[in-house]
Amino acid sequence: MLEVDRNPSNYLIIHYSCESFYRVEDGRTPRITSIAVLDFASGQVASFSIHKTAEILGILYNEISSSYDDIERKMLDEYFYFVERHLDRTWIHLNMRDLNYGFAAIEHRYQVLGGEPIIVPDGKKIDLGRLLSQFYGDGYAAHPHMDSLIAMNGITRKDYLAGGQEADAFENREYNKLHLSTLRKVQVLESIVRLAAERKLKVDTKQYQWYGLSPQGIFEMLKDTWWGWAVTIAFSALVGAWVSSLF
Repeated sequence: MLEVDRNPSNYLIIHYSCESFYRVEDGRTPRITSIAVLDFASGQVASFSIHKTAEILGILYNEISSSYDDIERKMLDEYFYFVERHLDRTWIHLNMRDLNYGFAAIEHRYQVLGGEPIIVPDGKKIDLGRLLSQFYGDGYAAHPHMDSLIAMNGITRKDYLAGGQEADAFENREYNKLHLSTLRKVQVLESIVRLAAERKLKVDTKQYQWYGLSPQGIFEMLKDTWWGWAVTIAFSALVGAWVSSLF
């Protein structure tokens, strides 16, 4: 899978929260409420959020809703400045694939607010959800996948909000809760990436299903376990001895 352990400085992990898709009644696209980007090498997180930006602009917490456009524009100014300085990195994300939820959705909101987005090339994006499905099989975890992986792998849920809870938090103007959830989710993704890279991620599919039952698949499966290495070495030694006995 990902070789993040070999070149960690090449990778960033991104996640963001937004207004509910289903509660926007005036036909506009959902507002972006917070974005978090984690540097895989250092563990440092760059974050961009409605309430933090409002504080910088001198807008009181209870007055944020009356100045959404100005605050969101300023927040996205800072985000795209960050993007421009990190276009050489590979961006790991979860299902951020389209205008409904994804890089394109953030870019569209910025355009709506009068900005000119910096585009992360598609070749620099890795969808972790698709990658896990390709490696472990489609049934690697029950829906919602992230929640299931958290439970199976003992990853902390502190400050974590599910989709419906995030929508409620926005409606209730609990912007800090949204921000903390976004920070937690990018850290959850980091944990999943690290465990997967180390072949330690617990999933619902069996190991033989990851590799397949072809000779090459069996060899790769053995190669990725300590006991498999022992079996492989012992088998190679037996084959070598047998070949030597023929001459």
